[in-house]
This record gives sequence, structure tokens and C-alpha cells, in this order.
Amino acid sequence: MKSFFKNVLANIVAIVILCFVFFFFFIVMIALGSMGGEKSVSVKKNSVLTINLKTSIIDSPTEEQQNIFNIKDKNTDILIYDAVEAIHKAKDDDNIKGISIEADNLNAGTTQIDDLRNAIEDFKKSGKFVYAYGNAVSQASYYLGSVADQYYLNPSGGIELKGLATEVTFFKDFAEKYGIGIEVIRHGKFKSAVEPFLRNDISPENKEQLSTLLNDIWGSTSAKMAASRKMSADDFKTVVDSLYGMIPDLSLQYKLADKLIQKTEYDQMIKTKLKLGDKDKLNKISLQKYIDSFTDKDSSGDKVAVLYASGSINSGDEYNEIYSEKYIKYIRDLQEDKKVKAVVLRINSPGGSANASDEILFELQQLKKTKPLVVSFGDYAASGGYYIAMGADKIYSEPNTLTGSIGVFGVLPYFKEIANKNGVRSDIVATNANSAYYSSLHGLTPYGVNLMTRSVEGTYKRFVHFVTQNRKKTFEQIDSVGGGRVWSGVRAKEIGLVDELGTLNDAVKFAAQKANLKSYNVASYPKKMTAFEQIFSDMNEDDISARVIKNKIGKANYEILEQLTDKKLKSEVKMEMPYRIKIN
Repeated sequence: MKSFFKNVLANIVAIVILCFVFFFFFIVMIALGSMGGEKSVSVKKNSVLTINLKTSIIDSPTEEQQNIFNIKDKNTDILIYDAVEAIHKAKDDDNIKGISIEADNLNAGTTQIDDLRNAIEDFKKSGKFVYAYGNAVSQASYYLGSVADQYYLNPSGGIELKGLATEVTFFKDFAEKYGIGIEVIRHGKFKSAVEPFLRNDISPENKEQLSTLLNDIWGSTSAKMAASRKMSADDFKTVVDSLYGMIPDLSLQYKLADKLIQKTEYDQMIKTKLKLGDKDKLNKISLQKYIDSFTDKDSSGDKVAVLYASGSINSGDEYNEIYSEKYIKYIRDLQEDKKVKAVVLRINSPGGSANASDEILFELQQLKKTKPLVVSFGDYAASGGYYIAMGADKIYSEPNTLTGSIGVFGVLPYFKEIANKNGVRSDIVATNANSAYYSSLHGLTPYGVNLMTRSVEGTYKRFVHFVTQNRKKTFEQIDSVGGGRVWSGVRAKEIGLVDELGTLNDAVKFAAQKANLKSYNVASYPKKMTAFEQIFSDMNEDDISARVIKNKIGKANYEILEQLTDKKLKSEVKMEMPYRIKIN
């Protein structure tokens, strides 16, 4: 028996040691991989800049997430600013002879694709070619690829060109069925983030703004695709309505594609275009490698800092998304950095915590007193995302940015009915009249409802106050376009919620001009984490569990689950927009 226990103990020790060795090896490999990105890249003659399947365009360094569940994912995350700069540089680079777009499922937001398209349109003025090739092509990928001189499709491929639609999920009956009560207090008939808890269908107000948003975005993007493919608006609408892109022969017949060929034939065609022999190699250089070939590592001299604010706004000190404590530190560091002569705040956020948004806005207002502060909007600048922009000297919006949503709400769930059905009851002993103004079993007291209403209304008035100061308009003028309504960037410019329609690159140039800079470097903040830092920065139980669930049920289903289980819903007054519109 003693020998048996010795063997068991020896096996356990061996397993522990083996696990430690593998874990140590895993860490070393990640660390080495993180340090391996500094290799110099040279651009060969007759090179073709390639936007391929591995290209993922992101708005902020904080959107790049490595973890133990996607360590095999080989997608390359590229900042939109860097991508646009690369295309502009390629226009005058004698070694770059053309651009090849080979992305079936482009991971990029609507405004990011707009910026890429505009940069490629400018590139075409050089006289260099732009070709595109697809197999099973998503709508977003075709939106980018249609800018090409020629579009080639695999003979058994297809283009998912279908227009835009949105589906709103409602939880009112679900909550009632399972005895979950939800107290909702909001300002603004368009503040539809709380509608899923109040109704079983889309309200007329929400349907109006959703229809306007979708038609604004689709009107803009479809017009560009039709123009690129030399089709009339009516013909293009017929093609989309009929889903002709799904069938290769119909894609060719109705001018979505110029020719049906295999990928090998496509590559050979480019070689012929470059006058290369059969034995000559086709030099394709990816967007990321091309960026690496010219990225300036020099940190000396004057800087225009781009502070990226991407994701939901929260209180706390985490790296991903926008956490107030972390961003207050970033802002103060930029204010104190003498090399930083101007700051561009790039916002890509649907909002979040009202308190955290207010903290960040205050710090930005202090920064503005010492150096120029210019704001650039990405896909979203709504609610809290719009609120923090109110410290800017000037605001640039993309035409398709979801902008505004000037409104406030509070949601407090309670579980009295479901608890009672299952034999759970409670009683309260308190020292003061409103010590228990809210509990998870009893919900809000009448006084609590009154108090929360005053809080929501007060926050809304504070929101509108800052907007009136920045936009130089009256309370009534802002209130008439507020009420939680979301606008496209084009309409936001028309009603005075932004100053100019333009890209992040435009905002950087204006900031440099305002700071009287003739030469400068562009520095990104927050600094990008290495893969090693990303994987181990959030190694907590909740984060790991969330990633496991997301991987199992898919991102779209996980977002619905989050709406039901978000702990932050009951914690504070929110400035948040519910929409995530993408050209999928």
C-alpha cells in the first residue's frame, strides 16, 4: 500500500512539473513572438500592395485582443490611420505598381471602409491599377472591392449584396414570464436602449430613427458602389433586391463582376500586367508589412498625439474599452508632455456610464486650456461618446458615423415575483426613511422612482448644457435634436452637432495646423500592448468565463445575453446607444 501511494504521489508531482514546464514554454513563446515584430521590411520592385483575408481594420490599439482562446488566429490588426497613410504613401512609391483587394470577409467598420475607399480612389489618380478578387464575398468586402478598376469573381463564388436591415430583440415577455421586474427611467422618446425591457415591438419613434439611419447609410454606400460599377441607381437597386450577387453568372450578367476566373488565373493576370515572366515571382506585400517598411520609430521632435477612445465608457482602471481612471491618466500625461503640441481624440463609442463620461470630459476641458484638442468620430459617437467630445476645439465626423443620442436612462431590475414563486420572501429593517429605496427583491420605492427620475433629468440637463456651450446653440435648439435621437454624420453636420465631415487624417492635419506645426510625428495613445501583456492582463475568472461562453455561442448571441445579464445596468445612470450598425 505504501508503494502504491508513493507511485500516485510521484505521478502527481510529475504532472505538476510537466504542466509548469509547458506553461513556462508557452509564456516564453508568446514573449518571443511579442518581441519579433521589429524586423526591417524592404519593398521589392514591382510589388503589389495587398489587402487580404488576414486584414482586420481596427480603430484603436485597445481593440486588439489576444487571449488563450484565439492564439491561433492569424488575423493582422491594423489601425485605420496607419492603413490610410500606407495607401497614400503607396501612391507615390515607385516600387508599388498597384493594389490587389483579396478580402472575402473584411473585418472593418462602415466609416473605416469609407476611409479606405477614399484613399484608394486617390491612389487611382496615380494611374496605377487596382484589382479585386473574391470567392464568397461579404457585403462589407464588396463595398471595398467595388472601388477597383476590375472586379474578378471565382466561378463558384458569390457576393452577398443584400442591403441593410436591423433586428431588435425584446425581453419584456421573458421578464414577465420568469417574474423579473424592471424599473426603467429615461429622458427622450428616442432613447431606445431601454425599449427591449418595455415593449414587444419597435416604437414608432425608434422605427423612424432606425429607418432614417439605415437609409442614410445605405443611400451613401449603395451610391458609391453603383458609381464604381457604372450602374444606374435603379439597376443597382434591382440587383440588390433580387440578390443576384449570390449567383456567379448573374453577378457577371448584372455587372457586379467583370470576369469569372480562378485565383491562380487572377495572379497570372497581374503578372502579365507587370510584364513578368512565367518563372518570375509575383511580389505581394501585405498592408501590415508595408506599414512596417516605413513606420517612423523616431520619437524626437514635436508630436500630434492621437488618443483613441474605443468601446463602452465605464468607471474603473482596465485597458480594453474606455475606463475613466485609465483615461484620466492618459489625458494628464498628454497635458504634461511638452513634446505633444496638439491632441486628436478619436472617438468610436456608443457611450456608457454618465459619471465616467463626466469625469473624462472634465479632464479633456483642462487639456484644452493648454493645447489644441480636435475630435474625430469613427463608427459611433453617441450618448457618452458624444458627451466627451464637448471639450473639443473642432469636431470631425465621418458621413456614416452614428452621432448624437443626447439622452439619459436608468434601468434597475428586481426579482420579487420569481423569488416569491420559489418560496423566497424578504422583510426590511432600516434606520432611515429611505435606507431601502431600492432592493433586488422589492425594486424601487415610490420615493426611489422620484429620486431616480430627478437624477436622470438632472443628468440630461447637464448633458445638454455642455452641448450648448460647445455647439453655441440654445437649450431649446439642442433639445429639439436630442431626446436620445441618433443621427448620421451627414445629418449631424446639417443640424450643427459637428463642425466638419472628414477623416481621422483630416483631424490630425487640422490639429497640426492649429498648433502651427510644419513638421511633426503622429503618436498613438494608449500604447499598444504586446500579445504577452494582453493575454495575461485580464486573466481573471469572469473574463475567462465570458470568453468561453462567447466562443461557444457566437458573438451575436453573446451580445444578446449581455443585455440580460449586464451588472452595470443597475449600478448607475447611463448615457448609451443600443445600435451597432455594420455593412455585413
